[in-house]
Amino acid sequence: MKFLFRKKRRLATILVAISFIYSACSTISHFDQFAYQQTTSLKVDALHVMDLATEEFKSHETDVTKIRMDMQKVYEYEKNRPKNEISAKMWAMLIDSSGALFGGFVNTWKSQGKCSQAYISNKQEQIAFAFDQIAELESHKIKPSDVKQ
Repeated sequence: MKFLFRKKRRLATILVAISFIYSACSTISHFDQFAYQQTTSLKVDALHVMDLATEEFKSHETDVTKIRMDMQKVYEYEKNRPKNEISAKMWAMLIDSSGALFGGFVNTWKSQGKCSQAYISNKQEQIAFAFDQIAELESHKIKPSDVKQ
């Protein structure tokens, strides 16, 4: 009797695990190479422009505007992909001009004219981590070739 109970319990555990995996797969989008490439590319561009923040904002406003526009485009792309709410929220936080990431950094740079190297380095670390989290989430999504038909 005890053996049968353990077998049923193990089967129930396996069924719960399978249903969790199935529901997780159906609530998150598939891997998108374009999204991954854009994320890694914009990370490099954003960190490079941040290096220039020891200089006057006005002299780099065109560069900043281009990166902000590129980031906005990726955000629009991400938020309109089905089952991609998590990535879209991460991008929204990254570009939010009142937040603590890239958008907020740009506002600080613009309002102060220039930033200290210590501030830039600290923010680069935080922003690089945010980009890495977005890229990591994308890279861990199910690849279309991994889906069994």
